[in-house]
Amino acid sequence: MPSPTPNAPSSHPPSTLALDGYEVLLCVCGGIAAYKSAALASRLVQDGCGVTVAMTRAARHFVGPLTFRALTGRPVHASLFSPADGADIQHLRLSELADLIVVAPATASVMAKTAAGLADDLVSCLLIGADCPVLMAPAMNTRMWAHPAVQRNVAFLREMGVHMLGPESGWQACRAVGPGRMSEPERLAQTVRDMLLARPARRGRPRE
Repeated sequence: MPSPTPNAPSSHPPSTLALDGYEVLLCVCGGIAAYKSAALASRLVQDGCGVTVAMTRAARHFVGPLTFRALTGRPVHASLFSPADGADIQHLRLSELADLIVVAPATASVMAKTAAGLADDLVSCLLIGADCPVLMAPAMNTRMWAHPAVQRNVAFLREMGVHMLGPESGWQACRAVGPGRMSEPERLAQTVRDMLLARPARRGRPRE
């Protein structure tokens, strides 16, 4: 049998998906805009990105973990005290695998915790221990967004190097109109794509 030539085509052609090999850690916080985070996860997965989801307790009142598990094909992490692997420290390992951490929706609470260095649940620990870029998509009532303490925290987070997208202005679930709406999933997805493709993937996909 003749040996294959060096230029013979591979039986496994390289992926044409733009984000193949990249990893995003999507942190979902409590707010009605959490439904947009499900759409964001779906778009990123369709682009070939590996998406792991961590949720706050409040987030689980708006969108169930099963939704994100179905969209990403991965377990959803919701607690510091129930790691999938007993030897794995989730608040460190999950961020170490990520090329980018996306917080969507980023509530006033999670931004305040991050600005203050407070780590009292899985998501806040992940953010304080992050060693990759962080993108936050704020979402809250327009009066909350305008509060001086929130604006101070946003300014400080930007100084720390946290990337902010939004919020947008418009109709809100609380019937208010003004700035505070989370950016739409496609705009978020495009920003994530741009940030990821600006540099090579850190480690590629983790083993299943």
